Amino acid sequence: MEQVGTRRERLSIDSFLDGLKYDENGLVTAIVQDDANGQVLMVAWMDREAVRRTLTSGRTCFWSRSRRKYWVKGETSGHFQAVRGVCVDCDRDVLLVKVDQTGAACHEGYRSCFFRQVDSEGNETIVGA
Repeated sequence: MEQVGTRRERLSIDSFLDGLKYDENGLVTAIVQDDANGQVLMVAWMDREAVRRTLTSGRTCFWSRSRRKYWVKGETSGHFQAVRGVCVDCDRDVLLVKVDQTGAACHEGYRSCFFRQVDSEGNETIVGA
């Protein structure tokens, strides 16, 4: 039974991908969130093919803007992200990817890439140890 206020749209994966609003470089922002506790783990970018791979493989796939190639989170570190759900924002230009994170999400070894808290004077404190 559907919840009040929910509506299910049946689209093909290509229709969904066509409906996304990619930036001038063909990318959408992907916010990666821990499905269990809601913690934001990282932000990365996806092009059409990376979104397709993420949806169909169950693992996060991103487009590296600096290396100009695809990468699957964990393929070198072993810190994989199992996709539990993908949401698209109201403007259709940002994805929220809910994952089961294995190990650290941050390449610096922290659970989240957002491990620095900044105060009103610009001082940084490590909070995600």
